[in-house]
Amino acid sequence: MSLRHHEIAETDHRILNPLLAGDLVTLAEAADLQPGMSVLDLCSGKGEMLCQWARSCGVTGVGVDFSQVFVAAARSRALELGVSDAVSFLEAEAAEQSRVLARERPSSFDVVACLGATWIGGGLAGTVELMRPLARPGGTLLVGEPFYEEPPPEAAFSAWGFEADSYTSLAGTLDRLEGLGLDLVEMVAADARGWERYEASRWKALALWLEAHPEDPEREALARFLANDRRAYMAWGRRYLGWAVFVTRPRG
Repeated sequence: MSLRHHEIAETDHRILNPLLAGDLVTLAEAADLQPGMSVLDLCSGKGEMLCQWARSCGVTGVGVDFSQVFVAAARSRALELGVSDAVSFLEAEAAEQSRVLARERPSSFDVVACLGATWIGGGLAGTVELMRPLARPGGTLLVGEPFYEEPPPEAAFSAWGFEADSYTSLAGTLDRLEGLGLDLVEMVAADARGWERYEASRWKALALWLEAHPEDPEREALARFLANDRRAYMAWGRRYLGWAVFVTRPRG
C-alpha cells in the first residue's frame, strides 16, 4: 500500500490506529503524564494524541511523520485545540529524524512513542534502538504493536502481507520486550470496536474516493486494495489480530 493510498484510506481518521478517543485518556494515565513533560511521537500521523495530551495533560511535544497530508492535518488540529505553542510537527522520515534528534538532543524526552509503526526500524528491536537514546533516564517508551490472539493459519499471513514472525502472541511480545532490556509497566489494548472503527472507516473513505474518481489511474489499485482489506479483516483480522500499546521503561 503506497503512502498516497494510506492517506486516502484514512481521510476521515483522527487516530491512525485502533485506539478510540477514550483510550488516549487511558494511555496518558498509564504513562503517568504530568504537566511539563516532553513527548516525542515517531510516525505521529495527524497528531491527535500529542494535541489531546498537550491540552489535557499540559505536556509539550514533537511529532514526526513523512506524510505531508498528515503533518498538515496535525498542525491544523494543534491550532484548532489551541496547543500550537506546545506541540510541533516535523515532516520527515521517522528513523532518520530520530537519529538526528539523538545527535542533537540526546536523552531529551520524558516519553518516546511509536504506535503501530515499528517498520521504521525494520521491526520491534530496531525501532526500540531508535527510541532508546532519545528518552531521559527513567523515561518511558510507548510501543504500539499488533499481537496474535491465537496462532493464525498460513492463509492469514498471505492476506495481511507480512511474515508470521513479524509479530507474536501477547506473552511472546513480553518476551521480546524483556529481551530488549525493557520492563513492561502498563498496557492499553484496543478492543474489537476500536479495530472495527479503524478498519471499516477506511473502507468507507476508499469507496467514496472511488465513486468520485471514476477515471483516476490509481482507481484499479485502490479498488483492489479495498476488496483485499475488507476480506482480510473479515476472514482473519477480527479473530486473530490484537493490538496494544506497551508502556515500557528501559532497565538501568
